[in-house]
Amino acid sequence: DRQTLVAVLQFLRRSNLRESEEILRREARLLGDDVGAAALSPTGTGLLGTAGGDADSAGENALLSRVTTAATVAIGGSAAAVASSSPGVAAVAAVPPGKGGLLRGRCPGRGGRPLPAGPLGTGGTLCLLQPRGLSVMLGHKGGVVVEDQPDVSAVLSAYNQQGDPTLYEEYYSGLKHFIECSLDCHRAELSQLFYPLFVHMYLELVYNQHESEAKSFFERFHGDQECYYQDDLRVLSSLTKKEHMKGNETMLDFRTSKFVLRISRDSYQLLKRHLQEKQNNQIWNIVQEHLYIDIFDGMPRSKQQIDAMVGSLAGEAKREANKAKVFFGLLKEPEFDVPLDDEDEEGENEEGKPKKKKPKKDSVGSKSKKQDPNAPPQNRIPLPELKDSDKLDKVMNMKEAARRVRLGPECLPSICFYTFLNAYQGLTAVDITDDSSMIVGGFADSTVRVWSVTPKKLRSVKTAADLSLIDKESDDVLERIMDEKTASELKILYGHSGPVYGTSFSPDRNYLLSCSEDGTVRLWSLQTFTCLVGYKGHNYPVWDTQFSPYGYYFVSGGHDRVARLWATDHYQPLRIFAGHLADVTCTRFHPNSNYIATGSADRTVRLWDVLNGNCVRIFTGHKGPIHSLAFSPNGRFLATGATDGRVLLWDIGHGLMVGELKGHTDTIYALRFSRDGEILASGSMDNTVRLWDAVKAFEDLETDDFTTATGHINLPENSQDLLLGTYMTKSTPVVHLHFTRRNLLLAAGAYSSQ
Repeated sequence: DRQTLVAVLQFLRRSNLRESEEILRREARLLGDDVGAAALSPTGTGLLGTAGGDADSAGENALLSRVTTAATVAIGGSAAAVASSSPGVAAVAAVPPGKGGLLRGRCPGRGGRPLPAGPLGTGGTLCLLQPRGLSVMLGHKGGVVVEDQPDVSAVLSAYNQQGDPTLYEEYYSGLKHFIECSLDCHRAELSQLFYPLFVHMYLELVYNQHESEAKSFFERFHGDQECYYQDDLRVLSSLTKKEHMKGNETMLDFRTSKFVLRISRDSYQLLKRHLQEKQNNQIWNIVQEHLYIDIFDGMPRSKQQIDAMVGSLAGEAKREANKAKVFFGLLKEPEFDVPLDDEDEEGENEEGKPKKKKPKKDSVGSKSKKQDPNAPPQNRIPLPELKDSDKLDKVMNMKEAARRVRLGPECLPSICFYTFLNAYQGLTAVDITDDSSMIVGGFADSTVRVWSVTPKKLRSVKTAADLSLIDKESDDVLERIMDEKTASELKILYGHSGPVYGTSFSPDRNYLLSCSEDGTVRLWSLQTFTCLVGYKGHNYPVWDTQFSPYGYYFVSGGHDRVARLWATDHYQPLRIFAGHLADVTCTRFHPNSNYIATGSADRTVRLWDVLNGNCVRIFTGHKGPIHSLAFSPNGRFLATGATDGRVLLWDIGHGLMVGELKGHTDTIYALRFSRDGEILASGSMDNTVRLWDAVKAFEDLETDDFTTATGHINLPENSQDLLLGTYMTKSTPVVHLHFTRRNLLLAAGAYSSQ
């Protein structure tokens, strides 16, 4: 409307923006100082011509390229994001329909006073919010031409030309100098700004087609970034033209998720004062638009404390992300009598049914009588009923537990290593059954191979015709149904059409899961050694899958960045856990089956609630993609291993990092706690198995309220005190570890001749 136009012209004149003023006058057909002579033409063809308008499009583009930045359009109470063909203007946020009324913006250039609000009535008001403190309201009756472009354009549009490209290096080096000269206590915290600012300033230069300035900016400052961002910088260096940014995932991640920095209030005030004194709006805009600064009250963190926690694709986790209550306790075991006599051993039949004797309660059975105060309600999620065979298995388990070796620094486990020789098919996954009777390998030639580790051979069930002849009442019916003719040490399962990246036995040993590059998860029967179901949900390679400790449920994670929860009798996933910014590389169930941990190539670990699909923990600190996860047997702690060669230990209840184990020199592919949780074993591509003292690592944890609230973690300086032993293989990377029920450690890998 006319008054708005007059106000804008006066503002332009006051700001010495003569050129813009002239163009606006020409477009609005206002000459000289005769501001009242003419207003916008009522047809809507004045300032922003609609498709049928007769405005001079060159003038329009020239105007738009000056009135830059994010535009929010609302027409008739409904909203649309506008993307314009001119390099200047583009759109991001839109107002939801019915939420019309006032559109307000704050403008840093005016000391943060609210901009004039525009009514979003039926005429529609196009409001261009200029971060430099210019608010332009354009009356507009016609429709707006909206190009239908993918999200990327809307995301990229925030990178409009916002400053003189030649000054970017000056801005950045000015801030760098300020931070490097600040007090030690603030320097470490403020140094976190270098990387996200570097990336956004570089992308802004590229997006606005200042390619030579972008190149020089990158070359001058990329060497200053922390070493753990090298991989990201390599991707960034390949984005040298605006066109490259269109379909780039890394680009989208960085833009759509705000980079999170955790900074003390004192350091933040210092930064804010500096930027306002220098009037360095360019950097201040990026801080406000692209970064999320999680401010806490209290002492600034030290360089070591910050280094331990940073390194993920989107900075640290917000403290709010780790506040939800997590039921990390174990579920109460069902009670039944356990006969425990050595003479039973001889009197058992094949299936392990003990003869009836006067039951003696086993200590393991009586341990879990009291409900753990941190455990979830027993019926929080539906779990499958125990079958008779499961109960028998529990009895066997308790007997084995009675003979279990108590491990500790003075009593380390023996390690039995299964080496896959001549595995030219490329061994890509291994799993071992809970009772250590079978081992499975997934291979790059798309086969799944199952071996029996005990003298007992693998047999299939007889054909239907033969089964009908069996006396179903006989005591050894479970033996009779097996076909001796099929007995062999190895069974090969064919069905996948790509490398098999994950395998998992069901707790009752009746089923086997495998997941593959072909995008499917397959369920195999270990009675017939055939495929029962192919679960299709992922459209890309599936990197890992695992059965719940109670069976029935299983989880898968893949290249599509989500993890899915399935039940064996459903074709569709029950839950989809979305939130990671890169591939989900490994998945693990919590021992109580109410939670799932996922590790990702975005260098974070997330804990998800199976009941409602919420993400209840985000753990950052690894400097490379995560490849192994292990929960402690008591459910309180989580160990994670990654390509950075570090094992990190987490307290799930408090959402804190409580330890860091350094020693491996390559990716850690296997982590496992001993049966009672005294020892943590880690296996790596550096051809070693290392044993760590888990009891010592988790004792005397200082998890006071302050630490929990601010993340001031104090890790012991030297993790070598916790290292109990290092065991080399000749030339076999370790891909799987498993503690037997008696605490013998089994390890597996394929011999590599290089």
